[in-house]
Amino acid sequence: MSASLKGIRVLEMAQIMAGPTCGLLLADLGAEVIKIEKTPGGDDTRNFLPPDVNGISAAYLMMNRNKKGIALNLKDKEGIEIFKTMIKNSDVVLENFRKGTLEKLGIGYDVMSKINPKIILCEISGYGRTGPYANKGGFDLVAQGISGLMSITGEDKNKPPMKVGAPLTDITAGLLAASGILAALIHRDKTGEGQKVDTSLFEAGIVHTYWQSAIAGATGESPGPLGSAHPLTAPYQAFQTKDKWITIGASNQNTWIMLLKAINRQDLNENEKFSSNANRKKNLKELVEILNKELVKKPSKEWLKIFDENGLPCGPINSITDMFIDPQTIEREMIIEVNSKKAGTSKAVGMPIKFSKSKTEKSKGAPDLGEHTREIMKNFGYKDDQIEEFFSKKIIL
Repeated sequence: MSASLKGIRVLEMAQIMAGPTCGLLLADLGAEVIKIEKTPGGDDTRNFLPPDVNGISAAYLMMNRNKKGIALNLKDKEGIEIFKTMIKNSDVVLENFRKGTLEKLGIGYDVMSKINPKIILCEISGYGRTGPYANKGGFDLVAQGISGLMSITGEDKNKPPMKVGAPLTDITAGLLAASGILAALIHRDKTGEGQKVDTSLFEAGIVHTYWQSAIAGATGESPGPLGSAHPLTAPYQAFQTKDKWITIGASNQNTWIMLLKAINRQDLNENEKFSSNANRKKNLKELVEILNKELVKKPSKEWLKIFDENGLPCGPINSITDMFIDPQTIEREMIIEVNSKKAGTSKAVGMPIKFSKSKTEKSKGAPDLGEHTREIMKNFGYKDDQIEEFFSKKIIL
């Protein structure tokens, strides 16, 4: 079986995180993703240094594996004409510019759809293409704040606001965009029509508030940060053992009983304060103090072994390098090595979706700036002399 998106061509006019996340997933699914980088300089993540791998930004390498690269000057009329030629024989255009940028360049969706009525344009922005914030730029930090995420992240409401450690809205917006593109491709198969797909960092942040939005919608009150605790069930959080922190997920009555058995404190279930989830939430501070007194008696590995034997959801709190060597990470091939022309070998996050039949693409390293320019130009019908002329005029690199 071939990869699911084999034969689909994507023009990625996006940089840094959200758009490249989308392009990365589509490339792993088998699409030919052509990364169109600006001249000069290319994707801004090329300058996210340190760290580097043999002089090439590790951030750039992480986000752009499995793609082909062309450097194209879209501020020049001839560069725009090259892009229009590429649209004729492509399926998807992916971009994360500010609203109106493509229109100013003369390649808005109205122009694209006339050139290729089947084209799908996916726009990832800060707030979406409609609404009072549509013209504002998008940044993960700001999106985490305005979407409500930062109000529920951190130790408690008396501490300074805290964002999620990962650029959550960027990454999630990329995944939402990929889902939208796949749905648009199915729609096109049924109707023959292309269309626009529009998502944003703002909406990507909001979808992570399902539980907290449920609480706010039902009570009219906004829940605050709870550290590692859960807003609806308890005990479901991080606990300190004799040597390290671990997580324990006693999220329902069955797992609560498992926990009590494992720590030999079945008596706690006889205490009305802790006999139900509602009561455990109400008296969580007291419950945590009791559990901590038990858990600090043994090291983390000993507790995790006991909890696993009792069927209780639990786990270590890995550092990123710990995660790299976790046997489950290795088995699922979630940290892989790829080779790039200049950088050589670098580590990358692997494909997070596995299929029983469809193949996924074998990973190649991120392209150097303009690495595939000649190949791509030839694939779109340009002759050698035309390509050399474009190089001499710095239309392409």
